[in-house]
Amino acid sequence: MLTASPAGLAADAIAPFAPQIWNWRGHPIRYAVQGSGSPLVLVHGFGASIGHWRHNIPVLAAAGYRVYALDLLGFGGSAKPALPYSLDLWVELLVDFWQQHIQQPTVFIGNSIGALLSLIMAAQHPELTAGAVLLNCAGGLNHRSHELNPVFRFVMGAFTALVASPITGRFLFDRVRQRQRIRETLKQVYRNPAAITDELVEILYVPSCDVGAQQVFASILTAPPGPSPEDLLPQVRCPLLVLWGEADPWTPIQRGRGFQNYVNGIDYQFLPIPDTGHCPHDERPEVINPLILDWLPKAFTTV
Repeated sequence: MLTASPAGLAADAIAPFAPQIWNWRGHPIRYAVQGSGSPLVLVHGFGASIGHWRHNIPVLAAAGYRVYALDLLGFGGSAKPALPYSLDLWVELLVDFWQQHIQQPTVFIGNSIGALLSLIMAAQHPELTAGAVLLNCAGGLNHRSHELNPVFRFVMGAFTALVASPITGRFLFDRVRQRQRIRETLKQVYRNPAAITDELVEILYVPSCDVGAQQVFASILTAPPGPSPEDLLPQVRCPLLVLWGEADPWTPIQRGRGFQNYVNGIDYQFLPIPDTGHCPHDERPEVINPLILDWLPKAFTTV
């Protein structure tokens, strides 16, 4: 039975990894590091944080890797300043983190937006990147208008305007971030009910209470989508492993299956994960961790 307070649940999820603080451009960035060996950087998705990797960090570290995980600016335990957020901003964060803490070829492992950031690192910063693992890669930071039907485009536009408004934004954000709303959303994107724990809900909920969280949310909703995976894949020259939950309602597997049409002359592997949603690493860690560990030697032997 859970006896910890809600905030304690979220803290417990990251406590074993002894999180540290790194000052980036005047903003505190929370990160964790565990293990020794070739470096891995874990990059979370929208609204998530280090805690979303709690089932992966210990396993990867125990297998002989030095595992880094960080909360992107605007998320988790990192600062939430009022800025124009973008994929470019977070790529600059990852590059600077690598230069200060790692300084050797690294495998970037990401989920959703974190997977897209990992792909950008592979495509645009090959000198840093030994390989990348993409878990249900996002198509962009936001939906591209031409990919939406007219009705959904109108609804999303209206919602974005309301969230960004200083009058209605706070009210709407408070509704979106309620624990029960988070749990209902997780039920849509996770196929394994056992993975939707109180701890997971708190990992997503607690940072949303921080000062600045609503402004971050609004900024991201109005940000440019950035480069698409299809634009980036032809530029990649390192090994890629793409893992995809087959039941993902947000980034359907059909898109991931098409990635192979854009890669050229690299070690590329695509593996569908049956009966799994948008976050395979958290929903099915007993499946995902061995797949990543089996693949990692390919990346580091080509460095």
